[in-house]
Amino acid sequence: MANITAQLVKELREKTGAGMMDCKKALVQTEGDLEAAIDFLREKGLSSAAKKSDRIAAEGTTYILAQGNEAILIEVNAETDFVAKNDKFVVLVEQLAAQLLAAKPESVEAALELENAEGVKIADQISTAVATIGEKISLRRFEIKTKTDADAFGSYLHMGGRIGVLVTLEGSTDEAAAKDVAMHIAAINPTYVSREEVSAEEVERERKVLTEQALNEGKPENIVAKMVEGRLGKYFEDVCLLDQSFVKNSDQKVRDFVASTGGNVTGFVRYSVGEGIEKREDNFAEEVMNQVKGN
Repeated sequence: MANITAQLVKELREKTGAGMMDCKKALVQTEGDLEAAIDFLREKGLSSAAKKSDRIAAEGTTYILAQGNEAILIEVNAETDFVAKNDKFVVLVEQLAAQLLAAKPESVEAALELENAEGVKIADQISTAVATIGEKISLRRFEIKTKTDADAFGSYLHMGGRIGVLVTLEGSTDEAAAKDVAMHIAAINPTYVSREEVSAEEVERERKVLTEQALNEGKPENIVAKMVEGRLGKYFEDVCLLDQSFVKNSDQKVRDFVASTGGNVTGFVRYSVGEGIEKREDNFAEEVMNQVKGN
């Protein structure tokens, strides 16, 4: 039997994009013949992942898994929302969330090196899914939150996972209220929990912009300062969760709603699928045709 080295397996993986275990099996089957192993993987339909590597994956889903006092929000991307609804893709996302929540890696890079119970790295799990499903798939980001028994997680997935929100309500076990806050965050998209989180530099920059705006409007200098402070309050309402009018009751601030639960919001994570990723220019008809052709 040929000596199947790790370097040979790595080389085959780089040439084909197939999973590590699939590469090893192919080399064993072909007695270490690299070219024959490439053909073997092609015949088995496992060498397509590399062809997908330069495509843009800006669709996909977010997913939330909560287990006891730990929870994870994860975003996994694909090229089209067709695949995001694929049962195999959904199962992959659920598996990744469970593995990451158990291992708690510090970064996506560290996560991709994790091995499952069968000794397969997450990177290889994803590569195998790419070959099977036929689209580029990528683990984009995740965040793990912890709480105590005296706290509550609020989780919400909007539009089947297009937006995912995970919030921690400290000092209250009211999960329904925590979910209401998560729904508000999904709808309004605040940047901070409170104005105390906004840096002094950002506040000063906003104050300067608002001052110039008021002066350009021809407002008298003796009232500009008061106008700016008023407009700065509106700015905080735009970016700070607790300063916002509660989406379920516009007469109530989120701060007051949270206070009514006896708790306080210590942090939140909000992911919107594909935000910040340059998307393809394909139109819908072309996307459908690509699916029909299996591209």
